[in-house]
Amino acid sequence: MNPSHRPARGATLNRESGRFNLPERLTDGDWLDAREALEEGPPPLRTTVTVEKPKTIITRNASPDVPFDRSINAYRGCEHGCIYCFARPSHAFHDLSPGLDFETKLFAKPEAPGLLRAELMKPGYSPRPIAMGTNTDPYQPIEGKWRITRGLLEVLAECDHPVSITTKSDRVVRDIDLLRPMAAKGLAAVALSVTSLDPKIACTVEPRAPHPERRLAAVRKLADAGVPVFVSISPVIPAITDHEIEHLLERAAEAGARAAFYLPVRLPWEVAPLFKAWLDEHFSDRAGKVMAIMHELRGGRDNDPNFFTRMQGQGPWADLLRMRFDRMCKKLNLNAERIDLRTDLFRAPAGPQLSLW
Repeated sequence: MNPSHRPARGATLNRESGRFNLPERLTDGDWLDAREALEEGPPPLRTTVTVEKPKTIITRNASPDVPFDRSINAYRGCEHGCIYCFARPSHAFHDLSPGLDFETKLFAKPEAPGLLRAELMKPGYSPRPIAMGTNTDPYQPIEGKWRITRGLLEVLAECDHPVSITTKSDRVVRDIDLLRPMAAKGLAAVALSVTSLDPKIACTVEPRAPHPERRLAAVRKLADAGVPVFVSISPVIPAITDHEIEHLLERAAEAGARAAFYLPVRLPWEVAPLFKAWLDEHFSDRAGKVMAIMHELRGGRDNDPNFFTRMQGQGPWADLLRMRFDRMCKKLNLNAERIDLRTDLFRAPAGPQLSLW
């Protein structure tokens, strides 16, 4: 094992990207020698949270690859530590590493509910479903204290605004009291991410995310409450989790999921070297095979950034994944109906805009 690897953290590296001409910080070698001689390894990393004060909270996009045009992210960085997270490179904008800094130096936006209320009150606002959890998880551990996601849902529920949530945390069931009545009106849907049912793989790929069985239990609780639930088995990692596709879908259907989707793992920007270092640390016996399949999926590269192909991949491997997934979904009656959230019930929130100063 890499002596500098922190248990319960995902990345094995913590280098600046250099993409924005930022210097790479190097730990002094003499200090490393002395510290590890005394402590037999690196000290545990503590999570810190910095308050961020944005001027707006709704992010808009025009990507042809995603089914929404607006999203909200209550946090930057994510303590779940998923090694494959495509949001990691965003930390480089803060002069921080997409590696361990992304997992430990987090940003919270406590004024988000007030900002959302102000934006929804603007004349001419046209409602469309707002996606939460598209960049970092809205129910990561710090949500238990900050409750920003809860505050956002309260605003959306008040004005009957549609919302979709993607998370890999069972903490979402805390908000069933809000999601149940919203779902009854056709205003809410939740996607739970379950990438592996193997506890050893799960705790390596997503070291601080809840156990897969807890996530499936959350699917059942949401389904029983009448909330439409998807299960995402994204990302599929070749030669590590791809053999679980059929079993994952079976368990999702048993838990009450109405739909499912998947994406092959993506390695944009600084994610690629982090992922390769993680492979060498945890799956050295098959690292070469994994990357060979990845290159086949991505046109000979670590990553394919192009619209339309970047999400599904290309070539025989991509075709095989799609065939297996579609065949199993048909067998289990998943994705049999389209779930569309209503926009016609929206009414602008009442009351004065919250001062941001």
